[in-house]
Amino acid sequence: MSVSRQCQLLLLPRSTLYYQPQETSADELATMKLIDEQYLKYPFYGSRRMADRLRELGEVISRKRVQRLMRVMGLECLAPKPDLSRSHPEHKKYPYLLKHLDVTRANQVWAADITYIPLALGFAYLVAVIDLFSRAVLAWRLSTSMEADFCVRALEDALHRWGQPEIFNTDQGVQFTAEPFTEILVHRGIRISMDGKGRCLDNVFVERLWRSLKYEEVFLRAYDGVLDAKRGIGRYFVFFNEERRHQALGGRTPMSVYRDSITSQRRAAA
Repeated sequence: MSVSRQCQLLLLPRSTLYYQPQETSADELATMKLIDEQYLKYPFYGSRRMADRLRELGEVISRKRVQRLMRVMGLECLAPKPDLSRSHPEHKKYPYLLKHLDVTRANQVWAADITYIPLALGFAYLVAVIDLFSRAVLAWRLSTSMEADFCVRALEDALHRWGQPEIFNTDQGVQFTAEPFTEILVHRGIRISMDGKGRCLDNVFVERLWRSLKYEEVFLRAYDGVLDAKRGIGRYFVFFNEERRHQALGGRTPMSVYRDSITSQRRAAA
């Protein structure tokens, strides 16, 4: 069967078949890292203000290029605007359930989010699942693409190791609205909550985690590749869970708060 006929049957353009992906240049990677650093400081900056900020720092860059790189990195301006999260039009959306909800115990609400991780010769995406009461990181996965698979694996790992929450909160990104992800939650009877459009603080605890991770680990390293990043991020999350004390937790570590809460719930149920 000819190549043309194979492409026709697969509804695949021949140009796509012959396309060879190009490596991201060192200059582009450096610019992406700079955007990431500035985004953590000014998450309310859109592409226009980000371009202005980069030019203040000596970068010769257009707004159009900043828009393209922010899309690649999965960065969105954290300010109210239409269509804040890039979702799939055919995926089911769920209501936001955390408004006026007091989170008082572990495994009451979990949340997940994705962030960009710079590498020496490219970049990767990190997803983490956290318990909102204790801030403990329950599972995480690193991927070189934004497909939903690595989010599904992180979710399955968290459920296998720590039981399950009553509510699971995410944004409306395509990875979290995809059926392979949501059907796991629905099958287990977990209530699904999704950040409303224009609600910039709905996943604030995960955003704080990213800020701590980037400033205390990622920006201090020069990861050679994905394996190096996995080792470094893995070490940091052990430190974050077991050693890093949080003022908001009364000077305790996330995992000590998580375990004590689970123990108290078991005693109350006995």
